Amino acid sequence: MKHITLLLFIFSVIELRAQSTTPTSKEDDYYRIIKVPIPEGVVLEVGGLCALNDGSVAASTRRGDIWVVENPSSLKPNYRRYAAGLHEILGLAEKNGKLYCAQRGELTRLTDSNGDGRADKYETVYAWPVSGHYHEYSFGPKITPDGDFLVTGNVSFGSTDWWSGKSIVPWRGWTMKITEDGKMQPFAAGMRSPCGIGMANGEFFYGDNQGDWMGSGFITHVEQGDFVGHPASLNWADRPESPVKMRQVMVYKQVDPRDDSRKKPEYIAEEPATTIYEMGHKTYPYMQVKSPAVWLPHGVLGVSTSEILPDETGGNFGPFSGQLFVGDQGMSKIARVFLEKVNGQWQGASFDFRSGFKSGVLRMCWGKESGTMYVGGTNRGWGSTGKEPYGLERLVWTGQMPFEMKAVRAMPDGFEIEFTQPVDKTTAQNIENYDVSSYIYKYHPVYGSPIINYKEHNVLGAKASSDGFRVRLVVDSLREGYIHHIQPVGVTNYTDGKNLLHPAAYYTLNSIPAGEKADFKLEAPRARTGAAVPAKDPGSAVNTPDNQMKEARPSTAGEAKKPAQARPAATAGVNEAEVKALLTKYTCSSCHKTNERAVGPAYKDVAKRGYSVQEIVSLVYNPKPEHWPDYTPMAPMQHVPKKDVEKIAAWINTLK
Repeated sequence: MKHITLLLFIFSVIELRAQSTTPTSKEDDYYRIIKVPIPEGVVLEVGGLCALNDGSVAASTRRGDIWVVENPSSLKPNYRRYAAGLHEILGLAEKNGKLYCAQRGELTRLTDSNGDGRADKYETVYAWPVSGHYHEYSFGPKITPDGDFLVTGNVSFGSTDWWSGKSIVPWRGWTMKITEDGKMQPFAAGMRSPCGIGMANGEFFYGDNQGDWMGSGFITHVEQGDFVGHPASLNWADRPESPVKMRQVMVYKQVDPRDDSRKKPEYIAEEPATTIYEMGHKTYPYMQVKSPAVWLPHGVLGVSTSEILPDETGGNFGPFSGQLFVGDQGMSKIARVFLEKVNGQWQGASFDFRSGFKSGVLRMCWGKESGTMYVGGTNRGWGSTGKEPYGLERLVWTGQMPFEMKAVRAMPDGFEIEFTQPVDKTTAQNIENYDVSSYIYKYHPVYGSPIINYKEHNVLGAKASSDGFRVRLVVDSLREGYIHHIQPVGVTNYTDGKNLLHPAAYYTLNSIPAGEKADFKLEAPRARTGAAVPAKDPGSAVNTPDNQMKEARPSTAGEAKKPAQARPAATAGVNEAEVKALLTKYTCSSCHKTNERAVGPAYKDVAKRGYSVQEIVSLVYNPKPEHWPDYTPMAPMQHVPKKDVEKIAAWINTLK
């Protein structure tokens, strides 16, 4: 008996030791966020950020100041006010020792002519019309290879029809190209809220966020004459100086604008759907619509696209040299984008990268210190998951190598995944360890879009390279113009069996490359246990008068509903591990956490409302933002099979 007790004790110690050494990873192990101290009285609502040659960092603010932060990586950086009295500066750049910023109505050059560390000369380089509307933000500048400046202009929104972007005065919703001596050329049109701007290898990229005509966030390669989707800007396309050939009538001939200022356009499940990719491939004369190079799925990689920053550190910031980092103001995070050009079109994959910033990420720049990114934030009037009203932080690579998908490349019959570390070939060549699906968003005047045309793809083969850094994945039925969601959830690394830090890639497939297909043995398609997505609105089965939410319902957060009658228990047989896997698969966990609010309410707060399983199913398919007015509206999740939503709903109800 004593021997048995001793053996049990030994086995318990071994098991506990194994549990304590199980390889786990978190973002902070590889990229650490360090707060930069801000002196009392300095309101640093960062709107622009750039590094200066002496190692200091210049930060412009929404309140019209420009601060120079000296020794920004020290425990006590020095703040020097360089300029003041400007209007909502949402961009900053340095050229030939002078600072340039975009105010609401002009591009301004600032000079310190007497060398006292403060600007004493404020010059208007170029001024554009303003109507005085609150949302007429101006972003930039970015400097082109020929030394000119690019500035983008936000559209305005009506007082009553707040959902509909308007271009009330010229060049709202446009990119303007401005020379140093003040000559302006309209460059491109179709922007809605173009806060996300950046130059990469001399090419201009712009990012927008979800709204009318914009189904989700994205980044797009922009060239002179491009139209990138929002038709309001086309009010000015017929001016002689405009290089844009698109006209509003061309858009409205294909898509009903539903332009009624009395009624907000709502999503109609049965309405014929077109996409921005399809609009760019129509045969209608001069139909020139530039579709995104890479989509940033809404609520997953962001809700409010901001700075686009290329990694030009030469490896000093980790393994992602040459890729793009894309900020998000609403979700206080940074995504990562790998780009490639296929058949003359930019496309590529987006990945999660780093969350947890203290305010809404608006601007980023590289510091002079090796491996340091400066991140400036603000959230006044623009809600963010980071709760601080503003802030300046450093993001520092620790030198540790994360196990990540470094890149995903399109192949004639699938994809090639490149990893940052060698994979365990047993897990990497098992097709059961991959999930691939595809979907896209509607191009319409409705505010945002649900996922449409959702499809699950069979993985027919997976072959690792000899060094283990690459896996060739053969996938059936690739679809041009679609986001392909690739999840190697069961793949581990060779060294210590770690899972991927971020096990999802979102590849925007604008063009399937030519070339040789895989030459290894493929497997038969596996049987799918999940139900096919119905052609009709899957919420219609539960959104009936008997099961419908009572419209007078909206109770406040935290207030439990008293059930009118007893409901049968719906929690029997709830498998929490299975539900957690579903929350990851359908990206629910990107917006919701179990016990704390994020982009959406905590699951525990949802449980307090006392919804039935069928009511939760109805709300997943047909969200009611008025029930949760303090949160970002949720898009309909109509691609999720009803049986899976019911499992999630039953689990939520266990949290009561």
